[in-house]
Amino acid sequence: MTRLTVIAGPTAVGKGTVVRHLVESHPEILLSVSATTRSPRAGEVEGVDYYFVSHEEFDRMIANNELLEYAVVHLKNKYGTPREPVEKALASGKQIILEIDIQGAEQVKASMPDANLIFIAPPSLEELKKRLVGRGTETPEEIAIRLETAEVELASQGSFDHVVINTDVAQCAQEVLDLMQSS
Repeated sequence: MTRLTVIAGPTAVGKGTVVRHLVESHPEILLSVSATTRSPRAGEVEGVDYYFVSHEEFDRMIANNELLEYAVVHLKNKYGTPREPVEKALASGKQIILEIDIQGAEQVKASMPDANLIFIAPPSLEELKKRLVGRGTETPEEIAIRLETAEVELASQGSFDHVVINTDVAQCAQEVLDLMQSS
């Protein structure tokens, strides 16, 4: 039985970059596509990066138990993992990664105790702030909220199976792969 791998960590830590590097280098590893109520960022593609849905559609998915996990993130947007594609991938013996937030990781671990939870951490809080500001996608107010959330999220890393520090994307991705293969 192939285990589900959950990748989580604070905002701007580089989770998406690490996961993309890993999946591009290992096409046999599937990446779960999350649903979200937030608007697409420049370059994001529907069904590839996220399923962009309305708040009403998201609530319908919750009511119909169509999500493996879900959460409200940064006090405004909802994110969740559609259940069916994950269950199908696991049933067919495929390796699948969920790149989700801390709340979602805790929900997945509760419902799927065999999931391998990997926390991606920044080298420092100052580096995390530099990365967040460097993205240029949030207002100063949003950055402040995300940094407050990040401090809380960093405190939860002890509840994960593994912690990997993202100093270098390729090295971090290799460490994640090693953990996936040894678990």
